[in-house]
Amino acid sequence: MQMSDETESENVEDRRGMGGPMAVGGGLGGLSIIGIIIFLIQGGDPKQILDKVQQQQGAQQGHVSAKQNDAEKVFVSKVLHLTEDVWEEQFREQGMRYKKPKLVVFNGVTNTACGQGESAMGPFYCPGDQQVYIDLDFFAELRKLTGTSADFARAYVIAHEVGHHVQNLMGYSQKVDSQRGRVSKEAMNQLSVRLELQADYLAGVWGYHANKQKKILEPGDIESGLQAAQGIGDDKLQQGAGRAVRPESFTHGTSKQREFFLKTGLQRGDASKKTLDYFFTVPYERLGRDFPE
Repeated sequence: MQMSDETESENVEDRRGMGGPMAVGGGLGGLSIIGIIIFLIQGGDPKQILDKVQQQQGAQQGHVSAKQNDAEKVFVSKVLHLTEDVWEEQFREQGMRYKKPKLVVFNGVTNTACGQGESAMGPFYCPGDQQVYIDLDFFAELRKLTGTSADFARAYVIAHEVGHHVQNLMGYSQKVDSQRGRVSKEAMNQLSVRLELQADYLAGVWGYHANKQKKILEPGDIESGLQAAQGIGDDKLQQGAGRAVRPESFTHGTSKQREFFLKTGLQRGDASKKTLDYFFTVPYERLGRDFPE
């Protein structure tokens, strides 16, 4: 991808190095409320506590600042800025206003309006605070899962999560969530698949318009994105885990479906309501078999 001249988004928050609650350890090696209380009850000097807190805060601040400009963070910041440009234009054309999401970079665990976020969850979007969360180590996992972590494959990951933000702003997420507890688990899974495939399509729409605006795509980029989408289908992930493929348990769609909708979005670039409604009006079994002209 041609990204060297692109601007970084201002809507990125770096929480790396903050981590989660500090565990109780030997001496003052790990600070916690319980550990501090025990230490003081046993006659410990409060000054040691203050000194240790300052040391750990300094270490964390140094850890974060050392990573502020690393290549991965710069890359996702540029991708986020490109999503802002595209979706502001697309919303404006439809008479709407686009509210930019924040991208939170973290490691370990972090607090969100949707509960505690963990690196093991992979990248995710929280509609409660309208923020995308990612541990950049996920890109190494992406390579293991799909065989690629090329630029456009990584950009697809960010664009997919921003696609969930677009869905939230347009009301699709709320429609799905309103059915929670009212339909069967299998029916809820099918609604989740519709939402995820729509987000894949929206990632493709972003790629279409970002390239139209800035000529960011190079030979091989689209192929790497499609390879990534194909590699994280529910069927392939279940097979990779040595489990039987159970379509009724799918929540994101098959490899074929995910690849199809990312590719279709890249080819068409159509984010009209009529087109997006397709994902919730077409019979479930026909998702990915046909698409409105």
